Amino acid sequence: MEDAALGDRRGRGDPRERLLGRVVSCNGARATISAVAENGEVALAELWSVGRLISIGVGESRIVALVYSMTSPAEFWQSDADNVLHFEVELVGEIRNGPDHKPVFTAGISNYPYLGAIAHRIRAADLAAIYDSGRSDSVVIGKLTQDETMDASVHIPSLLNRHFAVVGTTGVGKSTAVALLLTKAIETTPDLRVLILDPHNEFAAAFPDTSIVIDTETLDLPFWLFRLDEFTEVLFRGRPGIPEEMDFLRELIPDAKRAFRGGQDNGLFRRATDRSSLTADTPVPYRMADLLALIDERIGRLEGRTDKPHLRSLKMRIMSAINDPRFHFMFSTNTINDTIVETMSHIFRIPGNGRPISCFQLAGIPSEVVNSVASVLCRMAFEIALWSDGGIRILVVCEEAHRYVPADPNLGFIPTRQAISRIAKEGRKYGVSLGVVTQRPGELDPTILSQCSTVFAMRLANDRDQEIIRSAIADSSSSTTSFLSSIGNREAIAFGEAVAVPMRMIFERIPERSLPKANGSTKSQDGEDAELDLRMIVQRMRNLPSNETVGLAGASAPEFLPQAGEPSVYAGSRLSQPGDNEHAGVRSAPTPAGAHHTEAARPTQSLLDGSRYRETQPSLGSPATDAAPARPTSGGSSLRAQLLKKPLSSLRK
Repeated sequence: MEDAALGDRRGRGDPRERLLGRVVSCNGARATISAVAENGEVALAELWSVGRLISIGVGESRIVALVYSMTSPAEFWQSDADNVLHFEVELVGEIRNGPDHKPVFTAGISNYPYLGAIAHRIRAADLAAIYDSGRSDSVVIGKLTQDETMDASVHIPSLLNRHFAVVGTTGVGKSTAVALLLTKAIETTPDLRVLILDPHNEFAAAFPDTSIVIDTETLDLPFWLFRLDEFTEVLFRGRPGIPEEMDFLRELIPDAKRAFRGGQDNGLFRRATDRSSLTADTPVPYRMADLLALIDERIGRLEGRTDKPHLRSLKMRIMSAINDPRFHFMFSTNTINDTIVETMSHIFRIPGNGRPISCFQLAGIPSEVVNSVASVLCRMAFEIALWSDGGIRILVVCEEAHRYVPADPNLGFIPTRQAISRIAKEGRKYGVSLGVVTQRPGELDPTILSQCSTVFAMRLANDRDQEIIRSAIADSSSSTTSFLSSIGNREAIAFGEAVAVPMRMIFERIPERSLPKANGSTKSQDGEDAELDLRMIVQRMRNLPSNETVGLAGASAPEFLPQAGEPSVYAGSRLSQPGDNEHAGVRSAPTPAGAHHTEAARPTQSLLDGSRYRETQPSLGSPATDAAPARPTSGGSSLRAQLLKKPLSSLRK
């Protein structure tokens, strides 16, 4: 057998067999090995470099040890003489030959090395036995760093059932590693449904054939699916809510929900609904028109005059959100219908129809709403798994997880933190799993990371981040984390339930067409600037439809951008007015017929028209709206000029 008689062949044969060492100290968890590199042979010392596993013979068993430090007592290297080397190793486990003479690895150690025990390079068969999980449903995700001829495998059920985390600094290949793990997961578990919270819009390119993309153009997430705290996060744009206004919402939203049900159900159903005591958090549809009508009714009452300023402020917040074109996915025409089944089916891929992955692109969603949207999605994922009695397997992958569950309890959005924490703590009981991806584990809630039983730690340069990972790994393998600051790209240290022992491995390469990449990344092949259409960019910035004319005919790029002093755009009305640029000395392009009926006006029309409530505002296309705002000129008179000419005493009267 290989290396069987290494102790009798020192100084003869293959140089790789000549580097033997002896145990000179041992404290139970670690040991020191002394070896000699003859005639200054550097190649021999490379066999025992930091991060490699070695073998120590003890009777019928072989102790596996990890090299984590090496020194030379002479403190200098002799190129033409023998050099004494000292290796500090960490004892990992023990290998014994089974009944069929195959090596079997166990994490415990029954016989510790004695002084003078022989240490040598590990056998290939022993190395395979160490990383063999012994489970048939393991998949290969890469190669071992120590021996790239050997596969690195993970157990997918253990990876999913007890959550996992991928951590590493920017540019080391986290997204590629996540794409590889998800590809292996859906191949092994066909009934798995994956929801990716993608803040950089990069995972859609990694799954062109197995995913659907949900962005602001294709998303219909009704406002009535939001709980009260999630909805107020939208209304107050991330700022703390005003208690008086939140109390009014808590009281009036259930009435609006009863009004919606009462208009289309019979009396028996209405009585049953009343007995069910609808709350502001119940996912039942209602119309914004009814809510605004209830607010107007409160404002018109004679009593409660101290409440009227808060009611008016609340009404303006709601109208601002409805008229904001960025919130169209919440207040579109489809969101006033009871589409909860269709919405959940589309987002969570039930049924999957060959595309079990849903890439939820958050880059286009307003920053004030991202926390609320993430909270709604994570909460719905848990509730679907809960009420299906474990019939649906869902994996929620949170990219940049430290944004949603930061370590500081005073930061972040509390409902989002609660929703993700609930999945981490209770999700495995109901079939919903969590995948955490972050470049700053030190800024992530330690409770969330502690619930991830499998961790893939890629290169981390920050000391605080390394300490977090070091505290999560088992004490018997803590020296493994000493390499975190220097490992290469695509390389990781994997430890936890899904792997037999902590292993240093390198992820396999995936095809170029399946690499995660941002949708907007354009690279020039010939070194020249890629051709860009600035008008299209401005069109997207202004939330204009594809048929809307942007810019000026024949004008250069900077001329069609908003000029200083131009009037601001009123959300909900047309976005361009003929003649707006004439005051700046620039000729405007003709506006196509009907172009002022834009997407921005749709929320107001769909939610308010044809109901009991109608907002008082200039109608679209009216002369007051179509005319450009009047501006005083140097030779003309205006009301402001006339007031300035009057004496102050006359104004006081």
